[in-house]
Amino acid sequence: MLTGVKIAVIGGDARQLEIVRKLTEQHALLSLIGFEQLDHAFTGATKEKIEGVDFSKMDAIILPVKGTNLDGQVDTIFSNEEVFLTEELLQKTPAHCIVYSGITNSYLDSIISKTNRSLVQLFNRDDVAILNSIPTVEGTIMMAIQHTDTTIHGSKLIVLGLGRVGMSVARTFHALGAKVKVAANQSDHIARIIEMGLIPVQLEDLEKTVGDIDICINTIPHLVVTSNVIEKMPLHTLIIDLASKPGGTDFPYAEKRGVKALLAPSLPGIVAPKTAGNILADVLSQLLQEGLQKGKEQSK
Repeated sequence: MLTGVKIAVIGGDARQLEIVRKLTEQHALLSLIGFEQLDHAFTGATKEKIEGVDFSKMDAIILPVKGTNLDGQVDTIFSNEEVFLTEELLQKTPAHCIVYSGITNSYLDSIISKTNRSLVQLFNRDDVAILNSIPTVEGTIMMAIQHTDTTIHGSKLIVLGLGRVGMSVARTFHALGAKVKVAANQSDHIARIIEMGLIPVQLEDLEKTVGDIDICINTIPHLVVTSNVIEKMPLHTLIIDLASKPGGTDFPYAEKRGVKALLAPSLPGIVAPKTAGNILADVLSQLLQEGLQKGKEQSK
């Protein structure tokens, strides 16, 4: 149980509602910031303006999956107001306060470092990333069906990257009958691709292998689908970029050439927010209880 633990939940999408529900069931006391347009009420959770919250009493801060942008702004789907997480705000929190976010960036890293607080990146955890890949794959299948005029079965597809999402994507599209290539540059990943019965491609050879591709699915969070790669693709190719913003695709060049390219981060929050939210809620509940127990032991 999290009885009496004070947590600020700042912004987010429908996934945050599952987190709020789970934590209030465990009797945590939540300050909901950026939720004033939310009709639903939770016992133990209070909608507040960020300037009205006493951060000196907060045991934890929960940010959306995206964390903040590079200016410190937090996405607030349930509010029209702009909300920012600042160094000054973090400085007001007690030393034991932990910030939880899906991912991080240079801004968030900087204010965490300057205030000597702890940051937990949930998507760095294998359990979160692997389970989250399930709704990601389902959303990718949905997009592939919506934006092509042929079946997935028999289509020629390349997946870029064999991380936790890339592996799930490659395995599922293969099971649906697609002819799947996977591009990677680590020897162990190449070995795994072969073991899975898929076609391995070295990333540096990407330009040579996309000449007959129907669908390209990128999971690598830096520019890999360059103008040179797009130039070699058939015009009917569909690019689905699952990497976090700004993705790994040269979108302006794709548009110029007439190749459809879609940036699709945060698919779980779009296609299955309840499932995705429950995945995060379960892990957060566990982490908060572990942190509470650790704090009690250190205070003895």
